[in-house]
Amino acid sequence: MHSKHMDQTPSPSQQSATPATSTPSAALAAPVRRSGGLKSPGMAAGAVLVVGASLLALTGCGNAESGKDDGAAASAAASPAENKGGKHLSKLLWMGDSIAEAEAPALGAAMKAGGVEFKSIASAGGGTVVKGEGPTADFADSTFKDLSKAVGSFHPDVIAYQVTTYDWGTPAQQSSSYERLAKAAKDAGAELVIVSAPPFKIDEFYKGHEAAIASAPRAAKEAAGKNPGQIRFLDASALWGIDGAAAKAQRSKDGIHSCQQGSAAFANWFGQQLSKQYSFTPASADRWAKGSWTGDKVYGQLKCG
Repeated sequence: MHSKHMDQTPSPSQQSATPATSTPSAALAAPVRRSGGLKSPGMAAGAVLVVGASLLALTGCGNAESGKDDGAAASAAASPAENKGGKHLSKLLWMGDSIAEAEAPALGAAMKAGGVEFKSIASAGGGTVVKGEGPTADFADSTFKDLSKAVGSFHPDVIAYQVTTYDWGTPAQQSSSYERLAKAAKDAGAELVIVSAPPFKIDEFYKGHEAAIASAPRAAKEAAGKNPGQIRFLDASALWGIDGAAAKAQRSKDGIHSCQQGSAAFANWFGQQLSKQYSFTPASADRWAKGSWTGDKVYGQLKCG
């Protein structure tokens, strides 16, 4: 099993879709559910102090250099005026893979502080909507099942999907899958926001899929261009940059996920972007960045501290 990734626990739909037995050939074809050398779910002592009262006070997380190039987090700290002309944002549904799952605690805290209900169906080991070739097509089917259940009970105004590390497929498959997601959002009475993934380490697990990983955000942007009233695309490189090894990217020690600081920086930045599109005023980071979310078990699994 891969030692640098989080434990990949399938979503309920993925569990029901997984056969009890598999042939050797099927096992070789499927992406490996990766283990991160988990320790106890509780967060390391003192890790709660990583997130200070404002993003400007955040210290490095898993990277001693991360505090040296944090201009994106600092520039995101000012809250813009509420967009009175946009759709009212009262419920946000969050989607993605384990990277999105690590961002969810901070994003949920930021949304709650801003008066927005939040629900995450981000799924470690899956979460993709791209109906490409091979086993990830099954992941996409289970993601849409999870989405259907979530919108039926939660009724979001906005569905936000972070491009996953599993969005494997041709550019045409990626674009059509994003448009399928947009249609599902429209049918649910919601708008769709797609945000690009942060840069991350392309290790042995991802090496065979570099082309798809690179084309996915371009395909999402293209889909947004073809559906301007229903899909909004946000390029997160404005926050993270494009080098996953750079301090600005704020990756955890595994080079892929974020710890509390990176998750808080993303939540702050993403809230600012949403406020430009919707009737929503994000809360100051001082109100949520030092909350109980910093003790979420996901950060213990990532060995943040």
